[in-house]
Amino acid sequence: MKFCSLYSGSSGNSLFVQGDETKILIDSGVSAKKITEALESIDVDIKEINGVLVTHEHIDHIRSLGTIAKKYNIPIYANLGTWNGIDNEKTVVEIEEKNYFKIGEEFEIGELKIMPFSTSHDAIDPCGFSIEHEDKKISIATDLGEMTDGVMRNLRKSKFVLLESNYEPEILKMCSYPYPVKTRIAGIKGHLSNQEAGDTISKLINHGLQNVMLGHLSKESNFPELAHKSVINEMMRNGIKENDIELNVASRMSPSKVVNI
Repeated sequence: MKFCSLYSGSSGNSLFVQGDETKILIDSGVSAKKITEALESIDVDIKEINGVLVTHEHIDHIRSLGTIAKKYNIPIYANLGTWNGIDNEKTVVEIEEKNYFKIGEEFEIGELKIMPFSTSHDAIDPCGFSIEHEDKKISIATDLGEMTDGVMRNLRKSKFVLLESNYEPEILKMCSYPYPVKTRIAGIKGHLSNQEAGDTISKLINHGLQNVMLGHLSKESNFPELAHKSVINEMMRNGIKENDIELNVASRMSPSKVVNI
């Protein structure tokens, strides 16, 4: 399997996953042009994409969904609640053909086995995904205000995880966001902090985790070097050595390296 974060952050999200033959996107929260160019930079034609999975209906995850579906005839997959949210988003081009999945029920796109799991976020029915092929498993977990037992169960046995590391608590307190926004971000329906990401990684190392990419960093209350350092510090507090795992940070504005799993 291969993974690439095309864009990851509060301004827009889109991730690429490839099996032997099947190529999918998770979310399309930037323009279709940007996604097309990002895919081209890793030698993938957008016309080769077999489907787009949607985590939830917030605009930074669905901005170009309708355009991609209509222009390239790519199937879109979401749960019922998320489809209702997408239909109510007036800036998204109408999507005529809808593909549905249910949280907790595995489905397949090509050779990829996909398990959607619930996340704690202020959307209608948000989710993350575990994706398996042969003996390989990767997971995507962003936009979650807390690391629940259910999410943790789904992340176990993943060799690779794209994990949210959204904010640094002390910087969030001092940044320019209004107080209600700060409260939302730090709440159980908001986002995961650097320290919570580090604690999660520490627990998953004993369950097969080898490689992590930190994602969905806030522009106002985090930055890549700080997220990396804070996560490492939290891991060390939990008795984990820095070289026990490969740790990278996804860029907000450009594709990551392609990770081979």
